[in-house]
Amino acid sequence: MVYEPREDSFLLQKEVLKYARGKCLDIGTGSGIQAKAALKNGELVVALDIDDKAVEEAKKHLGKRAVCAKSDLFEFFEKKKYSKIRDKRLRKILSGPKFDTIIFNPPYLPEDARLKDITLDGGKKGYEILEKFFSNVNSYLAPDGIILIVFSSLTNKSKVDEIIKGRMLEREQLSMQRIFFEELYVYRIKKSALLKELEKKGVTGIKFLARGKRGVVFTGTFKGRKIAIKAKKKESMAIGRIENEANYLKLLNKKGIGPKFIFAGDGYLCYEFVNGKFIVDYLEKCSKAQAKSVLKALFKQLYVLDQLKVDKEEMHHPFKHIIVGKKAVMIDFERCHKTLAPKNVTQFLQFVSSDNLSSILKKKGISISRQKAIRLAKQYKKDYSRNVLKIF
Repeated sequence: MVYEPREDSFLLQKEVLKYARGKCLDIGTGSGIQAKAALKNGELVVALDIDDKAVEEAKKHLGKRAVCAKSDLFEFFEKKKYSKIRDKRLRKILSGPKFDTIIFNPPYLPEDARLKDITLDGGKKGYEILEKFFSNVNSYLAPDGIILIVFSSLTNKSKVDEIIKGRMLEREQLSMQRIFFEELYVYRIKKSALLKELEKKGVTGIKFLARGKRGVVFTGTFKGRKIAIKAKKKESMAIGRIENEANYLKLLNKKGIGPKFIFAGDGYLCYEFVNGKFIVDYLEKCSKAQAKSVLKALFKQLYVLDQLKVDKEEMHHPFKHIIVGKKAVMIDFERCHKTLAPKNVTQFLQFVSSDNLSSILKKKGISISRQKAIRLAKQYKKDYSRNVLKIF
């Protein structure tokens, strides 16, 4: 089924005529209206569509500077379908540098069971196809390239914004048009400075993971390994926290503490991704022996921190600061600092004897009373003795 040009097509076309340049890719080309507009200033256009009829229709309107092919989003490149093209020059272009302009007029309306139409249905909530598009687009966009998209207010604008941000991209609204019961938006999107820097270093597949008070965490792949990327929030007033964490990770890694540091830059750091469960979730499901082993390992790590006169902070409520997989790993060292009176062990004693955790441990036959924890903490503050490690 060919999507005939409508209001959204013409709104996007205006911006394509202004901004499309270089090597262009038109995803979901339909009648070829955007591909034709891109050819005004572009060198070459690749027009792709999931529908055979749409591909044939596009071929009628486009000349020799366009390659038209059937493809579900980026499938044409992922499956190297361009290798079947006879023209060697074209094959080389298609397998080479990334695109300067990527255009997408997606199906963006929430699914309607009564009216199945692949040119309109963007998924159950309307944004699923856009989400799939953005999960792969960075691999095909040149460092200084742009993406031009159009979508509707019915797609959930805030969700679309979230998806774009989650891929380390920056958006700019170029135009908006109200029609009947919806609004249409055209965005110009580019790679953030951080994304360009990380890609230059060889990081791929970057996507959002979590948001904290001062930073945002993404995941990616570096040299075949999954990594975590922590970047400072733009709105955060904290100064030097990311750099502080990077410096302490390099120091503590020598003692087998923390996730493995990989590299850092201005306002970000990368470390090996830690796969596992948060500490409380792990302790709720594990055996008695496993619980004891993990807690002992953590007390040993915290004892080393105390001996180094380094305070990690927040160990009295480390719900999201400890991940247990193959081993227990502490994360989030941005508040680390030197002190003559570190309190890592004593804070963790407070945690394991808290009502919530002590009740979890008691079900496994492990008893740590608050009185015992207080007594051990008081003694420990006097001599910082390893005896505290005999808590079990």
